[in-house]
This record gives sequence, structure tokens and C-alpha cells, in this order.
Amino acid sequence: MRRDGRWHIPAALAVLALLLAGSVAAGCGRALPAPAGAAECGPGWVAGWHAAQQAVPGDQLAGRTLRMVVRPQASGDGLRLRLSNRHGDGPLHVGSVTVGRAETGAATTDPRPLLIGGRPDVGMDPGTDVLTDPLPVPVERGVPLTVSLYLTDVPATISSHPVAMRTTWLSGPGDRTTEPGADDFGTTLQSWPVLSGLDVLAPRPTGGVLVIGDSLVDGVGSTPNGDDRFPDGLAARLVAEQETTTVLNAGLSRNRLLQDDPPAGGDAPATRFDVDVAPLAGVRDVILLIGTNDLAAGAGADELVTGLRAFADRGRATGLRVFLTTIPPSTSGGRDVEAVVAARDRVNERIRADGPGWADGVIDAAAVLADPGDPTRLRPEYDSGDGLHPSPAGYRALADAVPISALSGAPCLASASG
Repeated sequence: MRRDGRWHIPAALAVLALLLAGSVAAGCGRALPAPAGAAECGPGWVAGWHAAQQAVPGDQLAGRTLRMVVRPQASGDGLRLRLSNRHGDGPLHVGSVTVGRAETGAATTDPRPLLIGGRPDVGMDPGTDVLTDPLPVPVERGVPLTVSLYLTDVPATISSHPVAMRTTWLSGPGDRTTEPGADDFGTTLQSWPVLSGLDVLAPRPTGGVLVIGDSLVDGVGSTPNGDDRFPDGLAARLVAEQETTTVLNAGLSRNRLLQDDPPAGGDAPATRFDVDVAPLAGVRDVILLIGTNDLAAGAGADELVTGLRAFADRGRATGLRVFLTTIPPSTSGGRDVEAVVAARDRVNERIRADGPGWADGVIDAAAVLADPGDPTRLRPEYDSGDGLHPSPAGYRALADAVPISALSGAPCLASASG
């Protein structure tokens, strides 16, 4: 509970958190937890928020404090954070970490410190992730939190999510992690550096849907700070239908299915499967929306279909349900030339005809978003203005096309004990 702007923690919960801290304290490169089994219907960790990572410059971050806003997709009695130097080209040192309730702008309420392996700071070698110790505070689905990181040593290249569609604040020099006010945070970014996830200690497994792909998943074209991307729309539908299933966003702008492109679009979904899909606790379903950048780069229909099938096979082999999407039309970046349109049409025909045999379902994004009078372009009301990315209305329409009844849902009934 939270009264008078402060966290209030039952004593029993604090004891539980201490027990959990002894069993899951993280160090550099620690493997992240596997999804909870269907029979484990008591309290457990679920992935409540996620940000796919790629390599970006770490300019101007050393000796300053980042304050980021995240919107958890699960409710529970505790949280822990995942920090990443996976794409860093040198050591990263985090001096302190806090989490609080988000207020206006960079302001936060009652920022609480988190520890990593019992310490307030952590050094991270290149290529590693760490998991903080549990913090026993209440988390409410959809209620934004602030995460503040004081970075003391930062390599030239860091791990970050570069297109957050959400404002991040950067302070002047010094550790501002425990300061609730916004006065010292005079610089804004549109990214989530270092922070790759937030886990929630839920009373029972919730089940989760992970949406992975390119900028149409990342949310380019949506409202900055508006939380109206495609995955957000799907989450809102689930909340309206009183589903506890979480929705996680693993989109990366300019991402391709068939080729890693670290400086621009990051690693392909297959390359990042073991960090952005398999380890996320609670995920049972995966929606793959990708391919427009591959087509723009000259990929052929047959190789794109092969890649889609391979991803579906890999996901299903790990016990996940996989849903494929058709590729929406576009008039941007040469995507409307005859050869590209023909390739896209062939891919979409194969997905519609054969996709239900390769995967657990098909979402016809092209049919939903295309202009009925000219199926080579987006419907005007669904076009954000660049001919490629949907508007908020387009993302809502896409979310409405997801067959919720086909999703796995929570592995335990709401009435289950625990």
C-alpha cells in the first residue's frame, strides 16, 4: 500500500523479499530466470516491462543521473530491475539506482534505493547484464514508475533502447537518484539507456504476450509519452476484458528479420531470441511483426518466408505459441516500387494460406491497415504521415485485430490458491 505519498510495506512481505534476495542476487552476466511453469500457481516473478537493446553512443552520460519512466504491465508486491551492458564496448559502472512513483515531468515520489548483490553500486563488464536485488514495494499495473541511474563510468558505446517514444531526463553532474524534484534534470532524451527490464513479484503467474519486430512494434508514429503503440493497445484490450495477461514490447526501429544491423536496427529477432524472448518470465505467446525493412533492402519473398517459418519453429520448439503478421503496405523508402510490392504480396499470400500451419495464428496487419481503394498504401486515417508508420488510430486497429481468444492467457485460474 501507499499512503501520504510513501511506500508502505507489510512485515511479511519484507521477510519474503529478504528470502528471495538470498536466492536470486545477481552478478555480472547472470542468466535471467526461465518462465514459470504452468503448475507453479503461487507467488513468482513475471516480466512486467521490457526494452530491447542495441549499441548506441554513450556520450554525455558519465557522472550524471538518468531518470526514466516505465509503465509496468503487472501488479505485485515487489520488483527488481534488469540493467544491461550487453552492447557496451568497455566497462560500465552504475553508482546508485532508485525507483519511485512517477509524477509530472522528471519529478518522482519517495525514490527508494535498490541494491545489486547487497551493494548500492555495480561494475558491469562488456557483454553482461545484471539483475538487482528484490525491492519489496507495491507495483500497480499501468501506474508509471521512475527509475533513476547514476552512471559513474560509461564506455564510448553503451546498451540502450534508442527509440522509446517516452521522455527520459538527464541531470547535471552528480548523483541525483534520491532527489524527488525535477530542477536538476535539464536535458531530455528519447531513449532508455542501460535499463532493459523490470520484473514484478506477482501473487500468481499472469501469462505474457511478447510483441517483437521493427518500428511498427517500437511505436514510431504513436504519440510521444502517450502509450498508444500497438502493444499498448493490446494491453488496453486485455485490461478492458479483465485479463491479467501482460504485454511486453521487444520492438527495435529499423530492425530486420534476416540480417543483424547493429549500428542501425540492432540484432535480428533470431539473434536476440535468447535475451528478448526466451528468458522473460511469464511469456507464453509471441507476436512477430517484421519484414518491411527486409523488403526495402532487397530481400526476396522466398527468403523472407523461410525466415518467418524458422522463427516460428524456434519459438514453438521452446513451448511458446507464435503468431505471425502480414506486412502492411508502405509508400516510404522505395517500398512502393513494383518489385517490392510484388514481393510483399507474395509473402502475405503465403502467410495467409500457410501461416496457420507454421504458427499458432495469423494477424492480417496488411488487410487491417491498407487503404481499400489502393492497397499499396495505408488508409489515410491510419497513416501517421510518413507513409510507413501507423497513427495511434492505426495501432489501435491493429491491436483490435489480435485474436485474444487464441492467446494462452494466465496458466492459473484467478481463483487458484496463493
